[in-house]
Amino acid sequence: MGTMTDDEWHAFLRSPVRPATLATTRKDGRPHVAPVWYDLDDDGTIVFTTGADTVKGHTIRRDGHVALCVQDDRPPFSFVLVEGEAAWTEDPADLAHWAARLGGRYMGAARAAEFGARNGVPGELLVRVTPRRVVGVADVAD
Repeated sequence: MGTMTDDEWHAFLRSPVRPATLATTRKDGRPHVAPVWYDLDDDGTIVFTTGADTVKGHTIRRDGHVALCVQDDRPPFSFVLVEGEAAWTEDPADLAHWAARLGGRYMGAARAAEFGARNGVPGELLVRVTPRRVVGVADVAD
């Protein structure tokens, strides 16, 4: 088992493609956890989309504090946990760009435009998470 360097956890988040589990806190204090497709932008932010009217959308706009966990569930198991602050926008051009980029990342380049058209629409939010604390652990079972 070993702690990942910045370069190692960046690489882990980029490849291979894995979903992240996003944690937020509801208004009444209850936790909420949901999977998201994400990408790591060149500026170090983690980017994903979500519906404005989802629990994620409501809690991000209300509070902005989030945590994401990305894991390799194959032995010897590794994970990256990111705690950060989420900022959001409904800018149509940014939303369409990132929705297509995420669709291509997860479903293949041939389907990028399809997912961009489906998820880059009014009613969706583009969320950028600025990492404030990162824990990356490789090979937990070793």
